[in-house]
Amino acid sequence: MNKDLTVGRPETVLWRFCFPLFGSIIFQQLYNIADSLVAGKFIGETALASVGNSYEVTLIFIAFAFGCNIGCSVIVSQFFGARDYGQMKTAVSTACVASAVICGILMIGGMIGCETLLHLIHTPTEAFADSKLYLDIYIMGLPFVFFYNIANGIFSALGDSHTPFVFLAASSTANIGADILFVTAFDMGVGGVAWATFICQGISCVLAMTVVLLRLKKIQVQGNSGWFSFPILKKLTVIAVPSILQQSFISVGNIIIQGVINGFGTSVMAGYSAAVKLNNLVITSFTTLGNGISNYTAQNVGAQKLPRVKEGFRAGVKLVWLLSLPLFLLYFFAGRFLLYLFLDEPTATALRVGSTFLRILSPFYFVISAKLVADGILRGAEQMKKFMAATFADLILRVALAIILAQTPLESTGIWCAWPCGWSVAAICSIYFYQHWIMEQA
Repeated sequence: MNKDLTVGRPETVLWRFCFPLFGSIIFQQLYNIADSLVAGKFIGETALASVGNSYEVTLIFIAFAFGCNIGCSVIVSQFFGARDYGQMKTAVSTACVASAVICGILMIGGMIGCETLLHLIHTPTEAFADSKLYLDIYIMGLPFVFFYNIANGIFSALGDSHTPFVFLAASSTANIGADILFVTAFDMGVGGVAWATFICQGISCVLAMTVVLLRLKKIQVQGNSGWFSFPILKKLTVIAVPSILQQSFISVGNIIIQGVINGFGTSVMAGYSAAVKLNNLVITSFTTLGNGISNYTAQNVGAQKLPRVKEGFRAGVKLVWLLSLPLFLLYFFAGRFLLYLFLDEPTATALRVGSTFLRILSPFYFVISAKLVADGILRGAEQMKKFMAATFADLILRVALAIILAQTPLESTGIWCAWPCGWSVAAICSIYFYQHWIMEQA
C-alpha cells in the first residue's frame, strides 16, 4: 500500500514506516547469517572461514546494488511527494535499465577477477576452493540481488515498508531450510549453502518485481511516460554514485582489513567471521533505517515541507537509540554465547576473538546509529558531498588504524579498536553537516 510521508505527526509517520524496514533488514541479513550458521555448524570451522572470507568480497557487489536502490528510491520519492507520477514512472524504468547495465559489467568483472582478489587478500589454502565456489555461484545470482534492491527501493519510495517485509520474511525462512537441506541431506557442502541462497533470492526478486510493476500500473498519469530519460539518469547518478562509492570503499576497506586478519590464521578468521555477522546485522539495520529516513526526507523535500525534516531527525535518533540499548546489552554481555550459533566445537581462540570484537564495538552503536540517521537526511536532501566526506573520514581512519594496531602487541584486538575511532569521527562530521544544512534552509 502506497503511503504519503508528508502528512501526519512526523514521529508517528516515521516510526510506522521504519519498523517494517527494520524487520525486513533482519530477514535480509538472515541470508548471510544462515549461510555462516549452517557452514559453521554442519560443515566445520574452515567452511565458516570460507563463507566469511567470501562475504567481504560480495559486499562490493552489494554496494552497487545498494547504490542503485538509494538512487532510485530518493528520486522516485521526490517525484511521488511532488505528485509528478509521469516522471516517477520514467525514473523507475530508467533505474532498471541503468541497473541492468551495471549488473552485467559486474558479472563479467567478477567472473574474471574474483580468484585474483582472493589471492590478494591472502586467503588460506584450506579455505580457497570453498571461497571461490561460493563467489562463483553468488555472481551468477547478481541480477536477482540488483532487481530485488530496485523493487525494494520503489516500495520504500511509495511509502510501503510492509510488502518488502513480507517477501523477506518468507524467503529468508525458506533459505534457512534450504541451506540445511542441501548441506545435510544432499551433502553439497559450501556449494549447497550458496545454491540455497541463489534460489531463494531469485524467487524473492521475481515476486517483488511483479508486485511493483502491478502497483505502478495502477497509478494513472496524463499522457505516456517515457521509458528512459537522460536528465533523470543524471539525477539518479548524483545520488547513486556517491552511495556506490561509499559502500564500495567501505567494502574495499573491509577487504584490506580482512587481509590483515587472515594473517592471524583460520581460528581468528572464524571468530571474526562469526562476530562480524552479528555486528553487520546491527549496522545494516541502522543503515536501512537511515534509508527510510532518506525516503521520508525526499518526499518532504519534494513537497517543500522542510520543517518536517528537522522533526524527522529527532524522531530518527530516538528510534535508533531505543534499538541500540538492547543490542548493546545483548552483544556486550552475551556475545560469547551468540557465537555458538555459528561455531560447532569452536577453538578457544575463535571464541576469544569473537567475544572481544563484540565487547569493543557494541558500546559505540549509539554513536554510529546517530551518524546513519544524519546520513539518511543528507542523502534525501541530495547533500552528497557532505555525506561522502563523513563516510571517507570513517573509512580512512578505520583502515589506517587497523593496519597500524595489528602490528602492536595488541595484535588482532588492535584491529577491533579501529572501528570505534572511525565511527566517532564520522558521526561528528555527519551531524555537523546535517545541522549546517538545516541552518541554510532557515
